[in-house]
Amino acid sequence: MLRVAWLLTGDAHQAEDLLQTVLAKVWPKWHRITADNPEAYVRKALVNTHASWWQRRWRGEVPHGKLPDTVAAPDPYDAVDLETFLGAAVRRLPARQRAVVVLRYFEDLSVEETAATLGCRPGTVKSQASKALKALRAQVPAAMAEGGARDDRGR
Repeated sequence: MLRVAWLLTGDAHQAEDLLQTVLAKVWPKWHRITADNPEAYVRKALVNTHASWWQRRWRGEVPHGKLPDTVAAPDPYDAVDLETFLGAAVRRLPARQRAVVVLRYFEDLSVEETAATLGCRPGTVKSQASKALKALRAQVPAAMAEGGARDDRGR
């Protein structure tokens, strides 16, 4: 029975407490229990008692000998810094490339829709997008290596 209690609780001390509680509960009825199958009765009582303990017990904190490694919380302003940086980087693009980037990637238009909006050929949209993305990629590592985004005024 102790093995069943240990398998239910996962802790030797709690298993002993559980078994002791159950045996104390069933002792007054023992003369009726021995006529049937006492092991099955006690096993069922172990399961039921453990279930009621599990429902009532607060399992929020578990003491440990060693504290877990802490991971630094993400900076809540990283997304804002990135948006500020990207906005400034897009504004530094030439007008045609800026229009292509805004229409293609921010407005999510297709190449054909962007070409129709700008009054040019789809090949022009593709080449301008390629040049703009290359320029943006060149700016990203430099700004991120400096430790963050900078706006148009150098802040």
